[in-house]
Amino acid sequence: MKIIFASQNQGKVNEVKNIFNNSPFEIISLYDLGNNIDVDETGKTFSENAWLKVKSVFDIYNEPTIADDSGLIIDQLDGRPGVISARYAGEKCTYEENNLKVIKELSSFPEPHKAKFVSTAVYYDGKNKIEAVGELHGIIIKEQRGTMGFGYDPIFIPDGYNITVGEMDLEIKNKISHRARSFNLLKQKLITLFVD
Repeated sequence: MKIIFASQNQGKVNEVKNIFNNSPFEIISLYDLGNNIDVDETGKTFSENAWLKVKSVFDIYNEPTIADDSGLIIDQLDGRPGVISARYAGEKCTYEENNLKVIKELSSFPEPHKAKFVSTAVYYDGKNKIEAVGELHGIIIKEQRGTMGFGYDPIFIPDGYNITVGEMDLEIKNKISHRARSFNLLKQKLITLFVD
């Protein structure tokens, strides 16, 4: 069964294709389809934004579609960057600019800087709407370490580890990440619905 993944982020696409590898589902990205759909993320929650993406792409292709919205929630920043994680330092900002803004904003707070990554994944096929949430808890550090990930990975150390997500190889990240957790849960729900 083919499922369209409503994402332009090649890092996310690689993660999700890897998660669905050896399953009854084949993930087709917007990049694979040669389409560059830009959905205006006006939702106030990860769930609302994921639904906006999934519905926009489903309405174009009328095929089963998945999407996620994810971000970083930092306790000391009252939940920021939250739903604007990707553009926290401004529209068209780089990952590094976002990281530097977070580090600067946390400089006046005592350590540890507790935080969590959250991912809400949504599936929609015109009839079934399924949602799954994954979280990864940890702390934010004051310097960027590692080049393996993207986004806030270089400044986030997960609970139980002494390396950042940016220093992890993809195999470990795909086992513990918020996105791995939400999409693995979504995959299990889809297997239960369509296969079992």
